[in-house]
Amino acid sequence: MKRKAVPIWLAFFTAIILLAGCSESAFHSEEKTTLILAENQPVDYPTTIGAKEFARLVEEKTDGRYEIKVYHGGQLGDEKSAVELTQLGAIDFVRVNTTPLTEFNDQIGVLAMPFLFDDEEEKWNLLTGQVGNDLLDTFAGSKLVGLAFYDSGERSFYNTVRPIKTPEDMKGLKIRVQSSELAIDIVESLGGSATPMDYGEVYSSLQNGVIDGAENNFPSYYTSNHYNIAKYFTTNGFQGAPEVLLASQDLWDTLSEEDRKLFKEAAIESIEVQREAWAELTEVSRETVTEAGSELVEVDDINEWREAVQPVYDKYGDEFSEWIERLSAEK
Repeated sequence: MKRKAVPIWLAFFTAIILLAGCSESAFHSEEKTTLILAENQPVDYPTTIGAKEFARLVEEKTDGRYEIKVYHGGQLGDEKSAVELTQLGAIDFVRVNTTPLTEFNDQIGVLAMPFLFDDEEEKWNLLTGQVGNDLLDTFAGSKLVGLAFYDSGERSFYNTVRPIKTPEDMKGLKIRVQSSELAIDIVESLGGSATPMDYGEVYSSLQNGVIDGAENNFPSYYTSNHYNIAKYFTTNGFQGAPEVLLASQDLWDTLSEEDRKLFKEAAIESIEVQREAWAELTEVSRETVTEAGSELVEVDDINEWREAVQPVYDKYGDEFSEWIERLSAEK
């Protein structure tokens, strides 16, 4: 299959990585085309499980004409590097979280807004419906093609100091956030002191009191061992930005209309397997941290939290107004 050219240095770099991890003598033949999918999580992580199901379905639906090799564990670089390689056509597919994707597509950032959905059922009805499909289409012009959303759970706050039940309890707490203006604004609207920091520094910073807490989903809270230090976990699910499965525009342009349809179907059908794997890991994580002594603080009234983050909507409302209105209208 003829593919668009990529810079020599990039092609050489990618070839070294691929040849080191694959014993096949060729990636293309008349009978089968082998494609590449970049995944930065471990082999047994839910997003990797979803990516492998997508690969299986593509091979099944195309009667073996296409095979997708999933390179997990960041073998092809970090998320940003993998997205850039996908834009250049050196990688065919990539799975990445919504938050870093805002650098490549401003509109997708609406999904990182706080308390955007009422519950999980509503969220997935919207993401797998017409408005979700239209959001995926906003990648047009970025050399990327949006295929499907994957589950990344709900992000909540946890800390070493006290139970957080209301926004009032956030005041004065130093909370680690991602290096994102939106993430900073959310925490500060709640009265916390936002502290941008690399994820790898969070554990020691919690130990040393550099920060009082952080925010993430249950599996990350568990697998990072943050629960050993920060015992108070507030289940308010303030943010639910999903993962996104993307294809390279270079690859997409080589596919027939029928094959594009089959690839898209495979992506959509893989969501169920990925979400089941996420639900299982979330339940295991929840049980483990509870048994280890974490206090899960249930939030009774989300409305007061929504009211507290209104300044965030005031600031970003114009930028995301079209999508916020559509998401609200289709609830």
